[in-house]
Amino acid sequence: MSRDSVQPSRAVPWSSPWRRAAVFVALAALLGAVLTVLDSAKAGADPVGAGSYTTTAPGPLPSGCADLSTDPRHWVTANAPSGTVPTHDWWSSILWKRTNCAYGEPLFAQPLGFRARSEGLGVSYSTRPTVSGSGKGVGEYHFEYKEDFVAGVSGLAAPEVKVDDWSDWTVSPYLSDGAHTLRATIGSGLPFAYFRATGGDARIKAASGATVDVWSHSGSTLGYSVDGHDYVAFAPAGATWSVSGSTFTSSLAGKDYFSVAVLPTTPSTSAADRTALADAYAEYAHDPVTGTAVSYRYDEAKSTVTTTYRFTTDALEGSATGTVAALLPHQWRHLSDGSPLPQTYVSSRGPLKVLTGVTSFTTTMDFHGVLPEIPAVADSSGADAALLRDYLNAEKADPTRQVSDDTYWTGKGLGRAARLAEIADQTGDTEVRDAALSAIKSKLTDWFTASPGKTGRLFYYDGKWGTLIGYPASYGSDQELNDHHFHYGYYIAAAATLAKFDPAWADADHYGGMVDLLIRDADNYDRTDERFPFLRDFDIYAGHDWASGHGSFAAGNNQESSSEGMNFDNALIQWGIATGNKAVRDAGIYMYTTQAAAIEDYWFDVHDQVYPEGFQHKGVGMVWSNGGAYSTWFSSAPEQIQGINLLPVTGGHLYLGDNPAHVRANYQEMLDQAGKTQPGIWPDIWYEYRALGDGDAALADFRAHSSLTSEEGESKAHTFHWIRNLAALGTLDTGVTADSPLSAVFVKSGERTYVAANTTATDSTVHFSDGTTVRVPAGKTVTAGAYTWSGGSAPGGTSPTPTPTPTATATPSPSPTPSPTGGTGSSPTLYPDEDGTLTGTAGPAGSVTVASADGVNHDGTPYKPTVFTATGLALKYVDGLTRFDLAVDARNAVGNGPQAQVSYDCTGDGTWDRVETYRYFATDPVTGWEHYTDRAGTSSTTGTACDLKNGTVQVKVWNAIGNAPTVLGTGERSVLRLPYS
Repeated sequence: MSRDSVQPSRAVPWSSPWRRAAVFVALAALLGAVLTVLDSAKAGADPVGAGSYTTTAPGPLPSGCADLSTDPRHWVTANAPSGTVPTHDWWSSILWKRTNCAYGEPLFAQPLGFRARSEGLGVSYSTRPTVSGSGKGVGEYHFEYKEDFVAGVSGLAAPEVKVDDWSDWTVSPYLSDGAHTLRATIGSGLPFAYFRATGGDARIKAASGATVDVWSHSGSTLGYSVDGHDYVAFAPAGATWSVSGSTFTSSLAGKDYFSVAVLPTTPSTSAADRTALADAYAEYAHDPVTGTAVSYRYDEAKSTVTTTYRFTTDALEGSATGTVAALLPHQWRHLSDGSPLPQTYVSSRGPLKVLTGVTSFTTTMDFHGVLPEIPAVADSSGADAALLRDYLNAEKADPTRQVSDDTYWTGKGLGRAARLAEIADQTGDTEVRDAALSAIKSKLTDWFTASPGKTGRLFYYDGKWGTLIGYPASYGSDQELNDHHFHYGYYIAAAATLAKFDPAWADADHYGGMVDLLIRDADNYDRTDERFPFLRDFDIYAGHDWASGHGSFAAGNNQESSSEGMNFDNALIQWGIATGNKAVRDAGIYMYTTQAAAIEDYWFDVHDQVYPEGFQHKGVGMVWSNGGAYSTWFSSAPEQIQGINLLPVTGGHLYLGDNPAHVRANYQEMLDQAGKTQPGIWPDIWYEYRALGDGDAALADFRAHSSLTSEEGESKAHTFHWIRNLAALGTLDTGVTADSPLSAVFVKSGERTYVAANTTATDSTVHFSDGTTVRVPAGKTVTAGAYTWSGGSAPGGTSPTPTPTPTATATPSPSPTPSPTGGTGSSPTLYPDEDGTLTGTAGPAGSVTVASADGVNHDGTPYKPTVFTATGLALKYVDGLTRFDLAVDARNAVGNGPQAQVSYDCTGDGTWDRVETYRYFATDPVTGWEHYTDRAGTSSTTGTACDLKNGTVQVKVWNAIGNAPTVLGTGERSVLRLPYS
């Protein structure tokens, strides 16, 4: 592996005491780096500056229907692009199959939906959403996949679908049975689906029972409606379509291409207008899209982000160029060129506006800036200052205060410490600042070093998947590549804070290269770097991240915490500025600005144009490919359903206050939904959010309820600092921008306060768009206008000394829980029975109910488990772990996660000798059995396997997350295979 290059550290005059000390620190660090590289080489790890990552997997790897841990290109054709496969896309389920192992799940491209079939590609245009739930704490909407027709080839019977090509927002599914082939190109925002067919006639077959109407049949063009949705099929010149009931075929005049387009019509569209649309689309029917690509540019002087979406097309006949593109609201609201048609498409993202004949289109958005932290303008010497000092001093001993050692909770702890370091530096509390920086440096250095024999607190690079996985992993970040941007954003943000005070630590010869690898893993900003997919987590056309690596859900892909996605984007901005890397900075600004616009529409529906009629909420907890849900994966509490899109609270989350009126309305809805006058969960997060809309009210709330328990990533010091200073500053004024990314403007009682931060070693001057100019010394945050203030000391601080890394302690095995017993003789294959026994013979298919998790996370700890037990076993241990296939169904519930634990008592003496706890399985919100198997991998194993002599085996199944029961199949529906003979 080649080392990553990072911009050189900033120059600081030799006369600076910090610089002289830093030279000696750097010499010592250089010697340490040499030793680390030598140790890493012995450990089978690749060095990156002074850091390193392992190339030997210390834990579970990505998995799916095939052995994808060794061959992620199992469902990729030989024609597909080389290099690492993309993940986290709207179409990922056909490449990375976790369910429906032949064809994957529905793909929602807006406006069309697709589903691979043996005979071709199913097509859906869903215009009637399903809205479920009403009242407090419930509700979701989905534009579900409802097949209108299948486009295919006569005689095609493909055993599976593969991927033949992809680009930034298109994919080419490929179906073949050896004698017939169908290759499609479909994409986000494309009303057209383009096909290449061999081995038989092109065939379009409407869904069984659908109402079909052929309204135009002329030569190579066929206009037809399926259940009121208007389509046009285009065959090559000289070809004709044959109509036989609801099936249409064409020999394609000996050629191999055809296309189908859905028209943006409604039941009230006139026949003449429908025909005119069909004629307009016909011009581009045989100019298929062969590629798509995005480019972006941040104009620092104007504080704008210009994004260009380009289409490559290939004219198979005729002279037309371009295609038809349907723009999402976050795009057409900021469109810089083109004139959309008056007609629009219906979609789960609201109305889509249409451009015809486009080879590209461009959007321009204002970037309103971010801050390292809210400035400490209020009460620098009075009672509030004393209270803040007390809050800060309470954190000095343990600034991270993390609850677990995995990647997510380590990140949360790092984020917590970074907030404390920033505000302690602003307020001159160097002891707390240095304690926080020391904790950050110690933890990051530990995680960024793969030393001999080390199996935890390190990163592993998998060249097959092109990914960097941190272990211990969490929430599917290993086997499903879930949430990397959520987890790693905290690491990068903390590293950015540390880089301001210790630039040597952050340079390429030390640990900057490891930070860059985390950035590239989640969202590789460099197309030429084939180690990672380009912008992995970020859906370029949708304008936001997806959290699931595989996207194998009936509702498509999903993302819950949009604000943690923005935390990653902000981290790139802060890190890029602190290290002088403009490529990283600009990638962060592009994603941050684009995603802020998407969040405004799809998570909050600020313009009241996206959510369908009957959905009674001002926001969603989760966005799905085909809709949204007022729910989370872990809780049914309104405070957390709405609050998960508010945390963490940082200077990079000011976008949440762009519309103060919406902040106030959203806060009130949370209280109404919870039936409370104050938030009962995460009150600190909610008070901080409320401060963006009404700082005085938020401060009053905090003062009245200051005994609150802080959210895990928060501290009272940061909460009070944030609220107290926003109460003084007022709300955001987005009408003024600046030529520095680290800036913001606030207004209260008609008076503006201009804020600018400088995390470099060189003084700067910031120019605001209303003519105001602010000089910002190196390492300072300053304000001008209503408040004049300056605080901070970076880069003039001292380099923190790492504290020893604590040693992990073992978790005790759980105690056995009495339950019904049943004998199996000597069978290593067991079946759960409704009476709570495990038997050696499969009984009739039945089911039992697994209790709800009651909206609380019970990952790893059985909660109201359903228990099955076998006793009196005489079996010899062979090798490996338990294998199982459990049929589970959460019905229509969103966010359930059944989990299993298998325990072995080798002699029947009442002590569990071995306990295997498996990772939970996230169910889909669609009625029907799903398979929870041992492929989920273990989250923990304790004890040693041994032969069973009058032994006992017990299986516990519970819901680790969710707010509804899960049905578990018994008898022949589920099976347990012991690693015994």
